[in-house]
Parts: sequence; C-alpha cells; structure tokens
Amino acid sequence: MPRALRLVVLTLSVAALSACASVDVQSTEYVAAPRYQPTDAKSVQILRTEPKVPHDRLGEVVVDASTDPPPPVVEIEQKLCQAAAKMGANAVVIVLDRVQPVAAYVSGPYWDRSVESVSGRKVIGIAIRFRQ
Repeated sequence: MPRALRLVVLTLSVAALSACASVDVQSTEYVAAPRYQPTDAKSVQILRTEPKVPHDRLGEVVVDASTDPPPPVVEIEQKLCQAAAKMGANAVVIVLDRVQPVAAYVSGPYWDRSVESVSGRKVIGIAIRFRQ
C-alpha cells in the first residue's frame, strides 16, 4: 500500500474513532464486603465527600470516558449509578475525577516523527450502602 494511501486510511480511522463519545464502566466488589440485593439506579446518590453516617463500602466503580468529544455528564453519572446499584449501593462517593493521558500515537515519516497523546476522563467512585 503506498504511503499516501496508508496516511489517508490512518487519518480517517483516527477521525472515525474520535467522532463518537464513549463511556466504559468497570466495577469491582470488595472481598469480604457485605452483599446486598441490587437497588434502583435512580435512587443512588452521587456524593463528593464521605458521609458521616455509618455505611459499608461495597466496591469501586471506574468510568473511562472520551474527552473529544466528551459525553454528557448525565451519561457518566447514570453509568456510575447503574454499576453501584448492581452491588446494592445507596450512594457513590467520588474519589477521583480527572482528565489524564490514556494513549499515544506516532505520526510522520521516520526521520521527523512526532508523538501525540490522547486524553481521557477517569472517574472513580466507591459504592456504599447506608446502615439502618
């Protein structure tokens, strides 16, 4: 494949991938944490600080989202609540919310290459259940 065609294919591939906002979610339940029945995702609260009332930590929810274009914040919040609800949580305490480099790509000819980084948004929350 000629170099010019290869460059066009690479450029179109990168453009197509970056054109759609993506949100990936992973959750991990803690070992020896209490197990509860799933809750309604609409009832799960999103908190910025750990509550003072007694609660159990159930696990972590990690959301990786694109930044160009960024997904709506509501979508990120819904994903957090859905994953926490599966663990039986009443709330999610956000412990990390930042944009950071997640990948890099090399472009240009062999003698004049440049490295460009790709940023992504990472949000980590702790799923908790309030004690009665």
